Amino acid sequence: MNKVPSQQHTTAWIIQVWASFAIALAATGVGIVNLPVTNWVKGYMGMGVLFTVGSSFSLAKTLRDRHEAEKLTSKVEEARVERILTEHNTLR
Repeated sequence: MNKVPSQQHTTAWIIQVWASFAIALAATGVGIVNLPVTNWVKGYMGMGVLFTVGSSFSLAKTLRDRHEAEKLTSKVEEARVERILTEHNTLR
């Protein structure tokens, strides 16, 4: 049976992803703080950013979990088909 290689991310990639996330969040925060509006509007926009970030993490996790489940299901199906083909060997 073929083994599916697991993906390993490099340290540089992980640092780049977290740095870009931190910079984007900080830049958005600075932009909200410097807006010429009342604190109520700034608070509303800040909450919107936080909810958007939280839901983005939830969506990414859900999609990853679904993909992992599909990979596991396909491995189980592949093993099942292999077993059926082995048992149905007509050359015996």
